[in-house]
Amino acid sequence: MGQKVNPIGLRVGINRTWSSRWYVDPKEYADTLHEDLKLRKIVTNLPETKGADIAELEIIRHPQRITIVIHTARPGVIIGVKGANIEKIGSELQKIVNKKVQIKIKEVRNPDNNAQLIAQNIARQLLARGSFRKAMKQAVTNGIKKGNAQGVKVRLSGRLGGAEMSRTEEYKEGRVPLHTLRADIDYGFAEAHTTFGAIGVKVWVYNGVKFGKEQKEDAGVLVRKRRERAPARS
Repeated sequence: MGQKVNPIGLRVGINRTWSSRWYVDPKEYADTLHEDLKLRKIVTNLPETKGADIAELEIIRHPQRITIVIHTARPGVIIGVKGANIEKIGSELQKIVNKKVQIKIKEVRNPDNNAQLIAQNIARQLLARGSFRKAMKQAVTNGIKKGNAQGVKVRLSGRLGGAEMSRTEEYKEGRVPLHTLRADIDYGFAEAHTTFGAIGVKVWVYNGVKFGKEQKEDAGVLVRKRRERAPARS
């Protein structure tokens, strides 16, 4: 199960929420969904957002307006000089929707801990003809050391190193419990379209157990804390 199910979709309603939040009449559902997909595609493909390291896009629909929250590691790139870029993005999105579009930007504080940004970074290195093994190892090490993750797993599939036959390589450090539903597992996917074919990059980042209240702690850490709190028996 843990190998085949998207870790984010599996945990929606447990410790994750939807990236698109709205409610419409069943007759309008298909059109609204396709509009969402179009908005996401435009934001990621615009020249103004190139190299902005977008981790996630949230779409919240209100009766009179649509709010798009862009999670990025480089907010300055999206905002541009005196907000020029964000205005261009807004005007492009306004062309395909009838409601008013509002854009909000949220900075990703720790890019070494974000699975989507790690995947994009590895894909970028593969496009620059970098060593795939070095890219994988570096991403995992940075995730553990700089990102303070409890486990990172990276999987690459395709014609690695320009080989004739495609294969899958994996590198993992720490623990990534995919079957534990309360585990806070971040998942990211990116593709590197190289001259010898597409290479898929999948990244899993484990940030400890997440209970209802934004609590990121491993079970072992919790047990240790309980022991420390318990009064010593004479």
